[in-house]
Amino acid sequence: MKAADGAQLLSLGALRGAPFLFMRLGAAEFGPVALAALRVGLASLLLLPLLLGRGQATALRAHWRAIAFVGVVNSALPFVLFSVAALAINAGLSAIFNATAPLWGALVAWAWLGERLNRARTLGLAIGFAGVLWLAWDKASFKPGEHGVSAVVAIGACLLATLCYGFAAHFVKRRLQGVAPLAVAAGSQLAATTALLLPAWWLWPGAVPSSIAWGSAVGLAVLCTALAYLLYFRLIARVGATAAVSVTYLIPPFGLVWGALFLGEQLTPAMLLGCAVVLLGTALATGLLEERARRS
Repeated sequence: MKAADGAQLLSLGALRGAPFLFMRLGAAEFGPVALAALRVGLASLLLLPLLLGRGQATALRAHWRAIAFVGVVNSALPFVLFSVAALAINAGLSAIFNATAPLWGALVAWAWLGERLNRARTLGLAIGFAGVLWLAWDKASFKPGEHGVSAVVAIGACLLATLCYGFAAHFVKRRLQGVAPLAVAAGSQLAATTALLLPAWWLWPGAVPSSIAWGSAVGLAVLCTALAYLLYFRLIARVGATAAVSVTYLIPPFGLVWGALFLGEQLTPAMLLGCAVVLLGTALATGLLEERARRS
């Protein structure tokens, strides 16, 4: 990987670690559904003109059903769920739980696609979910917080969101292989917007959200969704999917840093240890360490 590609990978990690900060700032005022709807709606407005300008709308029309399903499972549902989590747990913790998506992906591949799990990958799953249990046990509380959501519900929402990500990744691989990535990105955001439009209208906040909340919604859409998608697909084209997916390991550190810098969140030893355990398990479960061992 060239230095310029490495810099783009770091930039993507920074962007993908930022949504948890923005959701903490905006979810309470907008509500989870309205904030998620704004995120995908504004992202659609940015991505669709690019799609049309590149003449890739045909791909969207040809595969609209599968792309719409991806929009619901990979954007609408997880964005709402992570916004629910933001009402009760801090940004850094949500970012760490986000790293479990590859663990769920490995389980989905085993259960749905019949992919074999060798001893190393099985051990990785055990280690990764042990890290999740460690973090959940440290934060577990059934008592609703300031916004009516308990830590247990928030953690469950994070894990359900990452299960959606893990399933959607394999669905895209099976049903949308070879489809223009920009068509999948723009079409999925449009489908997510359509799915959330009526619920967001129904649950729109009665009080006008603050400028900070609006800025968070714009940041989610422009930086963390539209720009992040474009950087991600650019990296896939330049360095390949495997290298691009390694951004997963950069999200928790950036999520922890942004939360500490802008929200004053404390980096506890339990969080750092749990983060390390989850990432180690993810690296084993996805075969990353095996791949590196073969190359060395």
